This record gives sequence, structure tokens and C-alpha cells, in this order.
Amino acid sequence: MDSSQLLSLSTFGYLFASGAYLAAFLFKSKKAGLAGTIATALTFLGQTAALGLRWYESYQIGAGHAPLTNMYESLVFFSWSIACFYLIIEYKFKNKTLGAFAMPFAFFAMAFASSGWVDQQINPLIPALQSNWLIAHVVTCFIGYAAFAVACGIAVMYLLKSRSPKSSGLLATLPDLKVIDDIIHKSMVYGFLWLSAGIITGAIWANSAWGTYWSWDPKETWSLITWFFYAAVLHARFTRGWHGTRIAWLAIGGFASVVFTYYGVNYLLSGLHSYGAS
Repeated sequence: MDSSQLLSLSTFGYLFASGAYLAAFLFKSKKAGLAGTIATALTFLGQTAALGLRWYESYQIGAGHAPLTNMYESLVFFSWSIACFYLIIEYKFKNKTLGAFAMPFAFFAMAFASSGWVDQQINPLIPALQSNWLIAHVVTCFIGYAAFAVACGIAVMYLLKSRSPKSSGLLATLPDLKVIDDIIHKSMVYGFLWLSAGIITGAIWANSAWGTYWSWDPKETWSLITWFFYAAVLHARFTRGWHGTRIAWLAIGGFASVVFTYYGVNYLLSGLHSYGAS
């Protein structure tokens, strides 16, 4: 079994996990929640092995680079990061219904990666990508993106719960609004710190590749827009006490900016980062 086959299985693993978590939410089933956790953990481990195998395969064909260099590999790492961050969140807050709102993001990333719309081949690096800063830049950015994805999913949870905060029905299985709000906030802070590190490492990489730390490439510009958006949201939280529904909607809006920064720029705008579409 090669890495592509193992990664394809990861798609179904995250689909099963998402369905199990959804069942845990809808039917208040502890067994379904446990199945979701086991499926997520096993799929995460399998995906980790697949990433290592793909790295090894790149050396076998003479390319020799970390599996982080094109749209397919970045989607795979994005889903891996979401699963990793979610498992930490679930362990900390001890509520499996969170998975019904977070893990679908990991599944959709893998489903898109496996759809055939993106190139799954291992290709040699272009000169601009041949840098030791590659891993640092991509890893930091996508850990940040993953945290923002989870924040978006939990924000949807908050909006549902806020419609009937004292409900004894289906929504009663969700954490208290204060807990959900805290998860959203902490996820955004975590993502913001990693995105900041990603922009810094990207600037250092750009200087070594193109001789300038900043060139207002579309990807750089939108990364900065996304950074300022979350900076403004967190500033409002700290100084104005914004929380609740307002922050939940902003978490969703912020992730929309992340999606455009990550995906939209690559396909709709030309620039130095256009190679990411290949």
C-alpha cells in the first residue's frame, strides 16, 4: 500500500468519525461519541504514517522533500492539523459533541484532496521552494488555519446553543455557552499566534528566495488582511469585552478570509504563490 491509498482511507476515516460524532450529538449516544474518538485517533495515526511514507517516496523518485509543497499535500496536512487540534480540545473539555462541528472540516479537506481536482503526484521542487524554511513556514501557517477552522465550527455550535441556552432537548448535550465561547476565544488566540509565526517565517523565506521580505504578492496581502482581521477581533475581546454571538459570527467570517487566503488566491489571483495550485 502506497501513501496515496493510505490517505484515501483517511478520507473515509474522517467521514466515519464525523458521522459518529453527529450521531452522538443527535441521539445522545455515548457509544457513538466513543466510536468517533477512536476513529479520529486511528485515522490521525494512519494519516501520520501516510505523510511519513509520502516523504520517503519522494526520496525514492529523487525529489526528496517534505510532503507540504502543493495543493494536495497542503490539504492533507490541513486535515491532519485539524484532527490533531481537535483531539487536544476534546481531551481538555471532555465533550464529544464538539466533534460534530469540528471534524467535518478534516473530512472536507481530505475529500477535496482525493477528488481528483488537484494534482496528487510527487513533483520535484521548483527553485523558490528549495529552502530549509519550507517546513517551518507551511507547518506554522496550517496549524493556525486548523485552529481557525475549529473555531469556526465551534462558533456554529454557539449560534445553535444561543437560540435556546436552557434547553433540555437536543441542544442540552452541548457545553454551556460560556464554555463554548471560551473554546472559540482560545482557538482564535492559538491560531493567531501560529499565523503570526507563519507570516514571519514566510517573510524570512521570501528574503532568501527573492531578496525581499515583502513584495505585496496576493497571498502575502491576503495573509496580512486575515492577520489584521483576527488581531482586531482579539483586540475587541480584550479591550471592549466582546463575546458571545458577536465573536461567533466574527470567527465564521475570519475563517472565510482564511479559506480565500489559502485556496482562492491560488486559483483566482496570479502571483509568486501560484505554484501552490499545482
